[in-house]
Amino acid sequence: MRVAFLGLGIMGRPMAANLVKAGHEVTVWNRTPRDVEGASTAASPADAARGAEVVWMCVSDTPAVESLLFGPQGVEASLADGMTIVDSSTISPSATRAFAERVRPRGVQYVDAPMTGSKVGAEAGTLIFIVGGDEPVLAHLKPLFDAMGKQIFRMGETGKGHAAKLAMNLQIALIYEGFAEGLTLATKLGVDAATLLPVVQASMIRSGVVEYKAPFVLKRDFSANFPLRLMHKDIRLALNAAKEARVKLPALETVEEVYELATEDGHGDLDYAATITLLEKWAGVEVKKASA
Repeated sequence: MRVAFLGLGIMGRPMAANLVKAGHEVTVWNRTPRDVEGASTAASPADAARGAEVVWMCVSDTPAVESLLFGPQGVEASLADGMTIVDSSTISPSATRAFAERVRPRGVQYVDAPMTGSKVGAEAGTLIFIVGGDEPVLAHLKPLFDAMGKQIFRMGETGKGHAAKLAMNLQIALIYEGFAEGLTLATKLGVDAATLLPVVQASMIRSGVVEYKAPFVLKRDFSANFPLRLMHKDIRLALNAAKEARVKLPALETVEEVYELATEDGHGDLDYAATITLLEKWAGVEVKKASA
């Protein structure tokens, strides 16, 4: 398939590379020019989209998606009947529905397909896609999903993929916050974090979040798999969506304050696991594996 891939960040670049490996004809564009081996590089989103069957986006936030689509030299100039736009960013569900309505009169289908699996999953082609869109369109896109991921879950019509992703990231943020607070308290009380972890994993509080993040915390490795600034963005998106739907999220409101302070401390480009460093600073301890 002829694919325009827009956004070559932590997730987007390996995703585009996997499309190339699967034999698709890929043209890429990134705000800061970057190349993908085997793909053509375009000068603008409009140039990348010209003649494409599918335009696939993976950028940071709602304004970035809107700019890609409708800004100067945006995809809108190259829309054609039969084209499909797929958004693997994590953005506002209500904005997604508005964008879909704006391109529909041009005969363009719109799919929201945020994913989970982090940088490792993007590189390995084992992402899990959480999708909103019409079933026949998703069936047509299946070869592309298969090149980049291992599972596709359809949540319903356009917009519901992003809605589900926000609900999932809400839970990730809360689970990790509980884990980080528990480790910090245990450390302050004299319990070695590495001693506590097997108990956590053997009990009903075990989780995929803990299993994935614990080794990085113990090694003090906060290099970004999922940057704190993007998780903070998703937390705010969830709070905004909750406000629109008249839903109260008190725990997430509190965690958002932690992310705000961590951002002020300069941790925005680190992994979101770095929020534990703020708790450590307040407690006067450092969570790490005890020396042998």
